[in-house]
Amino acid sequence: MAKAYILIETEVGKTREAFTTLTAKKVKAIKSIDVVTGPYDIVVVVEHDDINSIGTLVTEEIHSIPGIARTVTCLGVRLTQ
Repeated sequence: MAKAYILIETEVGKTREAFTTLTAKKVKAIKSIDVVTGPYDIVVVVEHDDINSIGTLVTEEIHSIPGIARTVTCLGVRLTQ
C-alpha cells in the first residue's frame, strides 16, 4: 500500500469550490481532505495499491477539478531499523 500527501494550490477565490468538488467525488483512495493556511490551500492524504495508481488518481481525478492550479505529490516512505 502506497501513501501520499497531495499539496494543492488553487486559483484565487476557488478553494471552497475545489474542496467541495473533491469531497463530492467520494474517491475511495482519499483518506482525508483539509483546507490549510500557508503556501498551499488544500492537503489531501491518499492511500492506493501502488505509486502508479496514485499518479493516475492525481492526474485524472484531481487535476481535472476546476480551480486547481497546481499540485505537489509527496510520497510517504517507511523507515526500517
